[in-house]
Amino acid sequence: MSNFDHRVGVREKNLVIRNLKLHKVTEENSDALVEEIEHLFGIDEVSYNIKEGEIHLAYDAVNLDLEGIEQVIRKHNADIHDDWWTHTKESYYKFVDQNVKDNDAHKPWSCHKTPPDSRKK
Repeated sequence: MSNFDHRVGVREKNLVIRNLKLHKVTEENSDALVEEIEHLFGIDEVSYNIKEGEIHLAYDAVNLDLEGIEQVIRKHNADIHDDWWTHTKESYYKFVDQNVKDNDAHKPWSCHKTPPDSRKK
């Protein structure tokens, strides 16, 4: 896949896929919730399985993070499921999102590279 296979604001190397259980989601607020997340910059794909109570997200971790998505979820009177496994996944996802963001900002260096002002003799 290339960057052209994704929405604007999503790069293949920064794409992450997340699955989280939600609670307090009804048929009325699930459509509005998915619709608002769908319009966030950096989101590639979002869907909600009402039968299992699980949201599926694919987004660029440099342009968007789980915190921003959780704010939208809470805005629609829903929340992340309150169990051990979901909290563990959520913490791991936040750690990886920050790592992707940090790696994107990192400028690679090399100790074998000659300084720009040196002259070869």
